[in-house]
Formats: sequence, C-alpha cells, structure tokens
Amino acid sequence: MNNGWNKIIYKIWSPIYDTFFNSGAFLRARKKLFCEIEFSIGEHILFAGVGTGADLSFVNASNLNITAIDLSPDMLDRATEKFEGSTIEFLQMDVQDMAFPDASFDVVVASLILSVVPDADRCLAEIARVLKPNGKIIIFDKFASKKQRLPWLRNMLRPVVKVFGTDIGLRFETLFDRHCETLQIQSNEPIMLKGLYRKIILRKQ
Repeated sequence: MNNGWNKIIYKIWSPIYDTFFNSGAFLRARKKLFCEIEFSIGEHILFAGVGTGADLSFVNASNLNITAIDLSPDMLDRATEKFEGSTIEFLQMDVQDMAFPDASFDVVVASLILSVVPDADRCLAEIARVLKPNGKIIIFDKFASKKQRLPWLRNMLRPVVKVFGTDIGLRFETLFDRHCETLQIQSNEPIMLKGLYRKIILRKQ
C-alpha cells in the first residue's frame, strides 16, 4: 500500500463505501462505539481518516469543535456533501503527516484507518503527537489476534488484500508496544465479528 495507490482505491470505493461499511454489522458497531463515548462541550475532536463521514452522524457537531481529514478527495467530498452547512472543518490531509501543531486536539477518532494506511506505526505516532496530554484516541479497527499465529490462508492472502487497500494481519499489540511510553490502554474490547474488529481507547500520558 502507498498513498498514491490508496487514492485510486478509495476513488473506486467512495460511491459504494457506505453500502458495505456503514450498514448492517458495521452500522451497529459504530452506534455501539459512540453511544458509550461521552464528549465534553467545546472539545476539539479530530476525525483522522474520516472517509465518507460515517462516524460523524453519531456526534453532536454543534457542541464540539470538529476537524475531519482524509487523504482521498473523493471520500472527503462525500463526507462534505453529507454535512454541508455544519460547523465541521473538512481538510484533505495525510494522517501520517499532519499539518497541525503538537497537542492540538482533546480527542482523536481513528476508525478503520490504522489498517489501511501504508505505515500504521507512523500514523499512530502522528495521532499521538497532535493529541493533548491526557487526551484520548478512539480506535475502531480490525486486528489479528495476539494469542495465535496468523492462519495460513490469511497470511497467504495478506499481500493480495493489501492491494485493495487494507491489511488483514496487523497486530495491535505489536503496534502499541512501540508507543507504550507515550500512550496507555484504557480499554481493548471486541466489538464485531467475534473480536476481529475491536474498540480500543488509548490515553496520552
């Protein structure tokens, strides 16, 4: 995966993305994720890799200062159209190399982004950088189990599936170990498909 290829892939995905990833089990998971999260009025929230804006429907934008970024102009256009007239600021930006100053946000929402960026390690480091001390990262994503080896079929298909813009073998625990001095795990729970998709809350130390 690389940024240029991802732009092409998500140009293709943009017209049909909500059909697959904002309906059925995905919609139920998003609702469950956000009904359990409380935001404080006036907080600065970053939606990192906002896609078509699927998560934005579950927050009260009028009470929050929301910035939403995405690398794909096509996905971002879809989100902007949905929330035209809102106070949300939409920006085309690479989550692996953000233009924001350090400690800009109280909360960062990272839904289905760590598994699709070319470099998940760099992505998480950038998210931590723009987060204020004691701020939260809300993650909804798919991760390989930490308790067992990657099944041979998934391991074989991993490079093939990456061509379509996602990594089916990313281990959160391995990723987190490289950031444990900066971040702290508050919760790590299965949310969908028997734990393939998880809800993870991190706090910046």
